[in-house]
Amino acid sequence: MAAVQGFLLTRLWRETSTGMELVFWFATDSGPRQLRVPAQQAVAFAPAARRADIERLLPAGVEIRELALQDFQRRPVLGLYAPRYRTLRELEQRLPAAGIEVYETDIAPADRFLMERFITAPVTLPTADGGPLRPDPDYRPSLRTLSLDIETSERGELYSIGLHGCGQRQVYMLGPPTGEDAAVDFDLEYVADRATLLERLNAWMARHDPDVIIGWSVLQFDIRVLHEHARKLGVTLHLGRGAPEDDHYEPGGQGRPFQALLAGRPIIDGVEALKSATWVFPSYSLENVSRTLLGEGKAIDNPHDRMASINRMFAGEKSALARYNLVDCELVTRIFAKTELLRFLLERASVTGLPLERHGASIAAFYHLYLPLMHRQGFVAPNLGAQPPEASPGGFVMDSRPGLYDSVLVLDYKSLYPSLIRTFLIDPVGLVEGLALPEDETVPGFRGARFHRTRHCLPEMVARVWEGRDAAKRAGNAPLAQALKIIMNSFYGVLGTPHCRFFDHRLASSITLRGHAVMHQTRELIEARGHRVIYGDTDSTFVWLGRTHAEAEAERIGRELVAAINAHWRTQLQAELGLESHLELQYETHFSRFLMPTIRGAEEGSKKRYAGLRPGADGQPELVFKGLETVRSDWSPLAQRFQRELYLLIFTGEPHEDYVRDFVARTRAGDLDDLLVYRKRLRRPLEEYQSNLSPQVRAARLLEAENARLGRRSRFRRGGWISYLITTAGAEPVERPHAPPDYDHYVERQLAPVADAILPFVGDRFDRLLDRQMGLF
Repeated sequence: MAAVQGFLLTRLWRETSTGMELVFWFATDSGPRQLRVPAQQAVAFAPAARRADIERLLPAGVEIRELALQDFQRRPVLGLYAPRYRTLRELEQRLPAAGIEVYETDIAPADRFLMERFITAPVTLPTADGGPLRPDPDYRPSLRTLSLDIETSERGELYSIGLHGCGQRQVYMLGPPTGEDAAVDFDLEYVADRATLLERLNAWMARHDPDVIIGWSVLQFDIRVLHEHARKLGVTLHLGRGAPEDDHYEPGGQGRPFQALLAGRPIIDGVEALKSATWVFPSYSLENVSRTLLGEGKAIDNPHDRMASINRMFAGEKSALARYNLVDCELVTRIFAKTELLRFLLERASVTGLPLERHGASIAAFYHLYLPLMHRQGFVAPNLGAQPPEASPGGFVMDSRPGLYDSVLVLDYKSLYPSLIRTFLIDPVGLVEGLALPEDETVPGFRGARFHRTRHCLPEMVARVWEGRDAAKRAGNAPLAQALKIIMNSFYGVLGTPHCRFFDHRLASSITLRGHAVMHQTRELIEARGHRVIYGDTDSTFVWLGRTHAEAEAERIGRELVAAINAHWRTQLQAELGLESHLELQYETHFSRFLMPTIRGAEEGSKKRYAGLRPGADGQPELVFKGLETVRSDWSPLAQRFQRELYLLIFTGEPHEDYVRDFVARTRAGDLDDLLVYRKRLRRPLEEYQSNLSPQVRAARLLEAENARLGRRSRFRRGGWISYLITTAGAEPVERPHAPPDYDHYVERQLAPVADAILPFVGDRFDRLLDRQMGLF
């Protein structure tokens, strides 16, 4: 029988009378496939020197095995094999209480089964004749998606369920129909009660069998509300594959979010998926994201108007509510398609071993990749907190030289921290092994670290991911290249956090301080060739060429510098340490004009803040801002527009005086009032803000008082976004009547700081331009 390729959708384990059973669901070209692996044991490790004490404390059924493994103190360890995972978690409490360390009890059985076989997500499944489950790294399935959205009352009472996917456009609506209902171009079915709504959803899932459920806050709102209704109504909600009891729901509470694990059917939230793929939006509301990406959004934007409109449609025009419900589903489907989110998640799962629906979790991804390599080097992982959380230095940031410059090059090290790990063999196992050798036989690190030259895991991991990313870029596979970039760049962050079991300040410091040394020497090499370095930041070096250069000439100089410095590293590291250099300095760009501002109110140069003018992809001049008002959400659109226009004038040598005066005059005349609105986020419930009240909190309190007066629900019980103006009466929300704008605030607090960051470099000042008489004295 021919082998079948599959892609892992979900994993779970359960206790049985014969031990643990692992249950995996896969997508295949011929439909979903379930694989059950019976009679598995849970595994942990403990010091062999305490065997007698361990035997005395072990419950019945736990087996001890001698293994060729040691802990990070280089002490031999025993394997503890339990028929139930809960027994292992009991040992996690019982053995430490007797002073006996126990390792790796937190690795879930299904995860351990996969990682020890080097399986991430794509596999070759066992045939009917048997055989192992094997990794098959090139397989990617075509997944059938369902975009799910519900509409409710303000009290969370279910009105309708919208479904878009598997070739279907379906809405189930709580009936009866209303007299004003219009004809629709989708399937609309009215049902008698909410229990029937849930039963129709169950039946749709069984009939059309999607592989993945997608939505917008779909888990924390839609699935949670459906689950709460099912529980109250006594209906079995069956959204997964297999038996209903295979679906698991955790209600959450006390700071814990609602959780749902559906057998064979991941639930992917669009908001979290976008963030994990490094998409950035000022607001992740469906309205804002869809308008930004698709050029269209929801028909009703204001949340209070939206709720009133939903109630009005439910009472008198249910077909309009059904259309509104379905449009939300379709917007999510189109956003996923536009951003290739599902393809990105498939590639990420193939690289990291993370479940499709799990976001963030860079530490878990690191464990999945690192632990099996570490085991084969003869080690078990330390426990969390094995090393004290001593701080390590951050990335390199050079003191800048403020000024307005012509012709500044940016030279950037490609993936600096991963390249340092790979070049200098920085690795948890390598540190343990290196410290056991004489100093002259190891690779030096920092803060007492020394690394073994041949026994390590992480450098090979970096090399494999690096080469995979380069191959993905050559093949035009942007989602895979992005997934590989994210995981590779996460390695330093993982090793640098005390939340990782491998945390050791010597590891993190050996990366960051080595980076400092590389950047300092890069500056010396550049300045030895007659150029001036005006700034450096983590992995980028900004080089002033001293005078205006044509684009081709500037690029030639940049590439010559890059070639010389890369050759220097290859020669020096081989001669001094016997190491192959993987440091790769690249020519990034040429700014024909470049501003390095001062710290506001001071004379020294700022850090992580600059602006420049360079050729864009279309050949037209492109403004680039880093850390300045234009790219910061806490500045008004007025300041951002003023900065873009003023800087372009100065960078291109155009007169700026009349522009500044005219912009201020138009601001004071009210011509630009649509640019005065601040939009900021409250990250905590409103009532938690008690002292030093910011303008956004004051505005939110005024809005809440208005909502209470009108009988509306609170908007800020969990935080949220507030849009407000600074008026002559202070900060006021835009949604309610307010005093006239405080134009003095906008001129003095928004326009003046923007202007005075650049005008002194051309011999001017904002106040001089606004007061002609001041120029006479």
